[in-house]
Amino acid sequence: MNKINSIPELTLKRLPLYLSYLKTLPKDAPSNISATAIAADLEINDVQVRKDLAALGDGGRPKIGYIVEELINEIENCLGYRDAHSAALVGVSDLGRALLCYDGFCDFGMNIVVAFDKNKELVGTQINGKHILALEKLENLCERMKTRIGIITAPAEEAQEICDILVYAGAIAIWNFTTSKLNVPADVMVLNEHIEESIPILTRYVEDTI
Repeated sequence: MNKINSIPELTLKRLPLYLSYLKTLPKDAPSNISATAIAADLEINDVQVRKDLAALGDGGRPKIGYIVEELINEIENCLGYRDAHSAALVGVSDLGRALLCYDGFCDFGMNIVVAFDKNKELVGTQINGKHILALEKLENLCERMKTRIGIITAPAEEAQEICDILVYAGAIAIWNFTTSKLNVPADVMVLNEHIEESIPILTRYVEDTI
């Protein structure tokens, strides 16, 4: 079993937080750090921090804690940040364009290499150096490129069909930005980003606060 598959999802979501924190420590900071110190700075329960880091196989050392450089390497290796996996984006909406223009994904182990859309005016163009291809080329090209991550920013009513094509072409992880609930095989992971659900939470908080 791949090590990352044995780590709880909530732990995986916290690991990038720990990594970002460790990388922003001052250059003259001690070479080791305790779970208590990490927890205090991030305002997280120290027991939770220990459990999360123990899932990596690193339980720290008595009276020493964690060697910062070693812990950074362990987290990066676990998350696959050192080997960027190719991703295909489907649906060049305003959101799709924004994702294509963001150059920071490679730092987190993902590289959007190509995009697909059915709009003939977009096909054949480029955004941030990424080619926009016709939707009908999705299956064949993703299979040939061994693309393992699919990003769906197309209309919700098209999401399931696109998802099916991506999975058939070999994708094992889907980043879904639509409101559609996707049906996938048991060995395929779907990460849903429902922006429409988050906005009411933000606006309601503002209304209740001011």
